[in-house]
Amino acid sequence: MSKISKLLENTLNIIMAVALAIMVVLVFGNVVLRYAFNSGITWSEEMSRYLFIWLTFLGAIGAYKNKEHLGVDMLIKRLPNKMKRVVIVISDLLILLVLVLVLDGSWKMTMINIDSTAPATGMPLAFVYGTGILVSASMGLMTINNLYQVVFNKIKDEDLVKISESEELISLHDDGLITDDMEMKGEKKA
Repeated sequence: MSKISKLLENTLNIIMAVALAIMVVLVFGNVVLRYAFNSGITWSEEMSRYLFIWLTFLGAIGAYKNKEHLGVDMLIKRLPNKMKRVVIVISDLLILLVLVLVLDGSWKMTMINIDSTAPATGMPLAFVYGTGILVSASMGLMTINNLYQVVFNKIKDEDLVKISESEELISLHDDGLITDDMEMKGEKKA
């Protein structure tokens, strides 16, 4: 299972890197053509916009897998382990509900626009709206996997807190400029 997960993560990263590279080439090339030759590629702006949409949504999948989305974990860090599990299950069920709503809306928008095409590229607009389907299905599978691990005690108690620390806070801890005691006192005062 971890080999498949790693393969999918690497594929996702490669797709995002290629999309970013194509965007840079299209936008930079179009700027050079406009200023140097008074012409441009008519479809480059539209294609860059669609690649940016895909890049954003694919990045959201990667961030969700690595638990790098923004979150507040002040309360959950202070709960006993059994309560942490309960809160995580409730949180994941709410996430699944939202993902079902996103999937439903994305599916409807994709079906509405299945025959519509973009003006400059002629690409089906379902290609753009289909990102929501991919994102909600991918994140839904990850959430179901997380629920399974929490409910059946396949996850260690130390790994129950879902939010990863910010890089700045980690570097302050590593440099010895801040300790856990100082952090807790600062939170109580605020």
